[in-house]
Amino acid sequence: MQLEFDKVKVLLQEHCKTELGKQMAEELRLHTHIDYVKTALQQAHEYKQLVLIQQHFPNDHVLNLKQELRLLEIQGAVLAGEQFMQLRKLAESMNSIVRFFDTDRRVTYWGLYSLIKETHYEKKIVSQIDEVLDETGQVRDNATPELAKIRTNLFRKRTELRRVFDRILGKLQKQGYLADIEESFLNGRRVVAIFAEQKRMVKGILHGESDTRRTAFLEPEETIQLNNEVFSLERDEQREVYAILKNLTAEMARHQGLLQQYHTILGIYDFIRAKARLALDINGNYPMLVPHAQVHLVEAYHPLLLLYNRKQGKPTIPVNMTLNKDNHILVISGPNAGGKTVTLKTVGLIQLMLQAGLLVPVHPSSQLGIFRNLMIHIGDTQSLEFELSTYSSHLKNMKYFMENANGKTLFFIDELGSGSDPNLGGAFAEVIMEELARKHAFGIVTTHYLNLKIMAGKVKGIVNAAMGFDEENLLPMYKLLIGKPGSSYTFSIAQRIGMDPALINRARKLVDDGHFRLDKLLNKAEQDLQKVESKEKELQKLLKENERLKKEYEILSDKERVQQQYTLLKLQNKIREEEIIYLKDMERKLKQIVFEWKRTDDKAKVIKQAEALLFRKKEKSINEKLQKKVQDKFVELAGEIKVGDRVKIRTNNQVGKVTELRNKSAIVQIGNIPINVKMSDLVLVQERQKVE
Repeated sequence: MQLEFDKVKVLLQEHCKTELGKQMAEELRLHTHIDYVKTALQQAHEYKQLVLIQQHFPNDHVLNLKQELRLLEIQGAVLAGEQFMQLRKLAESMNSIVRFFDTDRRVTYWGLYSLIKETHYEKKIVSQIDEVLDETGQVRDNATPELAKIRTNLFRKRTELRRVFDRILGKLQKQGYLADIEESFLNGRRVVAIFAEQKRMVKGILHGESDTRRTAFLEPEETIQLNNEVFSLERDEQREVYAILKNLTAEMARHQGLLQQYHTILGIYDFIRAKARLALDINGNYPMLVPHAQVHLVEAYHPLLLLYNRKQGKPTIPVNMTLNKDNHILVISGPNAGGKTVTLKTVGLIQLMLQAGLLVPVHPSSQLGIFRNLMIHIGDTQSLEFELSTYSSHLKNMKYFMENANGKTLFFIDELGSGSDPNLGGAFAEVIMEELARKHAFGIVTTHYLNLKIMAGKVKGIVNAAMGFDEENLLPMYKLLIGKPGSSYTFSIAQRIGMDPALINRARKLVDDGHFRLDKLLNKAEQDLQKVESKEKELQKLLKENERLKKEYEILSDKERVQQQYTLLKLQNKIREEEIIYLKDMERKLKQIVFEWKRTDDKAKVIKQAEALLFRKKEKSINEKLQKKVQDKFVELAGEIKVGDRVKIRTNNQVGKVTELRNKSAIVQIGNIPINVKMSDLVLVQERQKVE
């Protein structure tokens, strides 16, 4: 809650479509096994790649079939036709997913494939439903011989009833007895609507009257027997349909376990899709996971702040920082509202998301380990239940931290020692820091205490950091500066906002002289560092501009030579547009494989990916052999191509006969197979023996 992980879960839930997906998002929890986290991240990463390359993954149907699957477990239960059609969609969705994973995709998207690796598609499910139900979910006439017989008789009786009824309506119409409604159905029987005052003029059974009592609904005497027969046949039809659906339910119950598995798998894929969609919203990536405790963040963003600033049209400053075995505790100091807490929350929330299996808003070169304990103390944690003050509650949390921390712990403490006398609180804070450092725990602490700022030089493992501050404009820079403590800028801020100088001087006299001089020194050091960094940026900009101009000159001077070489190379190798596209795609995929090689421990899988990618090498060799064979047997000729001519297809070196000419293409018969080929890809050929 303190790191707003619950808000991330809400965003994730909004992208889920199925009930199971939403439930998984709501119940999202942290994991400490690196293999589980790797698989979860890999699956989200693969689905994100599918979205980016616009590759459709076949999990379109939103199927919430918990009730139907539960009914299949109950003996004697009967599903309705539309419920069976939902089960059919479930099976068809699984069939589409199984077919999606061909040999290449099983290697490329191994994380997604692992979900269906242990299951299979059972075609009997669809075939058994199709034997009984049509595409609308209605029981087919030929589902059983008995139903076919009943529906045939029912059709005949209804036809006979309609003819008799039409004759009666015509007769009553002439007599002027019919009301505006003419005919209707009441109590499952076909009746005529006549004026109430004429009801005694027509023989039959009175079934009721309208609300105004102006119209009477009467079943004519001539149709009573036919209505009885139709009603009886309809009851027979209902009983037979019920029996058919009951049998089909029993058949589906045999597949209940498999259908439940399908339903769960589709829910998990929906959850993975939601993780991928969230990653696209927050620029989430798959960082490198390391087996030891480490936090190395490159261009890390707070996901919620990133979304908020994006809506406001404001930039978000990324965080760059490293915690390792040598420097495992970071003490962040600086002025209020300078971004200390946001930086702490950014690191904490990213670690929580990572261990929950979510892609995180960092550069992919970031390296993160998995921690067994995550301890958080942020803000006012006053306990009303135990009547503890803010500082008492703070100390209670610190006691827990010190007793339970170890080398696999990552802790976050905002304003360590706050809420107490500065001298006494600072002393306790120093002891707490020393104990956490002694236990090799990793963590981030924000503070204003001077004694904590100077601990970096005394205690092994503790390193200082400061939030940048523009003193001239009195504005925070929200930039983390590693390796130096920060000034609180207390007097500078007071002076800039126009406070009475006399009051500022009185406050200075009350502060310990050494403390004041140190804060002033930190202030000056930070501003000097910012100036150096600013000049360094300007120098780098000038160097880049110089390099750009140099390259432009080289390009211009060699332009003609490069153009000639390119033209010659194009002529020599007959480079085709599709080959250039293929090479670019190959380069992109090879870069991805190199990246995967560095990140994963399973090198065998990466080798398989490379083999799957390079399969065209064999294809090229076969094509070259075929080309040599055709060149030995045929000679190319110049001239216009006509129907009946023998031609060679340039792209694959196959030889066939032209059977039809079209606008800009021709139909070429290769063996027994006609192929439509562009005229530009055809060349006239003749056997060498005939030429000689």
